[in-house]
Amino acid sequence: MPRHFCDGFSRRDALRIGVASAPGFGLTLSSLLQGQAAAAESANSSRDNVSLIILFLKGGLSTIDTLDMKPQAPVEFRGDFDPIATNVPGIEICSHLPRLARHADKFALLRSFTHSNSDHGPADHWMLTGYAPRAGFNSNLKPNNHYPSLGSIVSRSLGPRGSVPPYVCLPRMHSSCGPAYLGPTASPFVVEADPNAPDFTVPDLLPPLTVDANRLDSRRELLQTVDRFTRSNEAKANSAALTTSTFRDKAFNLMVSPQTKAAFDIAAEPDALRREYGRHSLGQSCLMARRLVEAGVRCVTIDHTNWDTHYDNFNVLKNDLLPHLDSGLTTLLRDLHDRGMNERTMLVVMGEFGRTPRVNKDAGRDHWGPSNCILLSGGGVRGGTVVGETNARGEKPVGDTTGPADLAATMFDSLGINPELEFHTPEGRPVKVTNNGRVIRELL
Repeated sequence: MPRHFCDGFSRRDALRIGVASAPGFGLTLSSLLQGQAAAAESANSSRDNVSLIILFLKGGLSTIDTLDMKPQAPVEFRGDFDPIATNVPGIEICSHLPRLARHADKFALLRSFTHSNSDHGPADHWMLTGYAPRAGFNSNLKPNNHYPSLGSIVSRSLGPRGSVPPYVCLPRMHSSCGPAYLGPTASPFVVEADPNAPDFTVPDLLPPLTVDANRLDSRRELLQTVDRFTRSNEAKANSAALTTSTFRDKAFNLMVSPQTKAAFDIAAEPDALRREYGRHSLGQSCLMARRLVEAGVRCVTIDHTNWDTHYDNFNVLKNDLLPHLDSGLTTLLRDLHDRGMNERTMLVVMGEFGRTPRVNKDAGRDHWGPSNCILLSGGGVRGGTVVGETNARGEKPVGDTTGPADLAATMFDSLGINPELEFHTPEGRPVKVTNNGRVIRELL
C-alpha cells in the first residue's frame, strides 16, 4: 500500500506528476531548446558559473525535531529527541543527524522563516515559486499554472549552459515546478526515474547506454518519418516553423551527446561513494544532482516524499527519514566542497512548512506554516551561521522575519538574476520574479 499524505495524495500519485508534463524527445524537447536559445540572449553573465540545487522535503520537515530544537520546552512540545553539538560552537541539531552535525561549518540555518499557509498544495506553491497562490488555485492540476517555479525562472532568465538542459527535476516533477505563464520553453526536463533503481535510465532523453549506432540511426529515421507531415503543415502555416528542424536536430544531439550521457550515467560513480550517499532514492538523487550541476545544469529540484508525519512522527523520523537525509545531504555537502563546487553551487533544503510545536494524540505533528527552518549552503552563503530564532516553544519567530519571497530573492541574487526582473503574461501583465522579496544579506 502506498503511504498517503493527509489530503489523500499518495506517493504513487506523485510519481505520475511528471508523465504528462515532462518535455520528451521530439516536438516538446525541440521546443524547449528553441526557448533556451531565446533565453540565452538575455542571460546575465556576472555569476554565470553558479547553479542551484533545491532539496524539497515534501510533506513538511519537522524542524522542531531536527534543525531548531527546543530541549527546555515542556515534553509535549520538545518531543522524544535530544540535540547534539555540531562542529560550530553554539549550534545544535538533532542527535539523529550525527554526520550532518560534523559539517555545520558548511551550512547556514534560517530560523526566522515563516508564512501563513498550512495546507500542502498552496504552501508547496508558495515555497517553490516565491508567490502565494491566487484565489481559485487548484493544487490537483499537474502542473498548476499560477506562477512559474523557481527553476523555470532560472531557465528562462539564464538559458542553457553547454548541451544539458538548464532545469531538471528528479526523480519526478512536483506539480508546482512548472513554467506557468512562461510557457513550455521554461519547463523542466523531468528524469521520471529513481536513480537508485538497478536498471536506471532516463525516459525520453537518454537511450540505454548499450544502444548501438544502428539503433540510434533507426530512431532518427523514425522521428523524421513521424514528423514529415507535421513539418510540412507547420511550414505552410507559420514561417517561424522553418527553424523547427534545426531544434529537432539539436534535440537528437542532446539525446546522444557525450556530455549529457555522462551527466546521467550515475553508474560511473565509485561504489564506495554511492554507498556513502546512501543506496536509497534520496541519497542517489543527491548524487545525481551533483553530477548534473557539474555538467552544467543551472537548477536541479529534488522532490523527496513523504515527510507528512501526522502519525508516529518520532519512529518514522528516527528509523527512516532522518538516516536517509543524514547520509544523502551530508555527503552532498562534503562532495561539493571536496570538488571545489561549493561556491558555485547554492544548496537549499526546505519543505512546504514546519510541524506543530505541540505533539498530537497520535504521537505525530501536524502542519505548521508559522515557523520553519531552511538550510542553505554554498553560492555565497556563510557557513556556520544561524539567522533568526523562534520562541521558547518553536511556535513562531521572534524579531525580524523572512518568508518565501525573501528566500526566492536570495536564491536569484546568488545566481546573478535581478530579483526585480519582470516577465510578462500572455495578456501583457508585468510580473516580477519575486513578490517584493528582499535578499537575506545576513546569510551572505
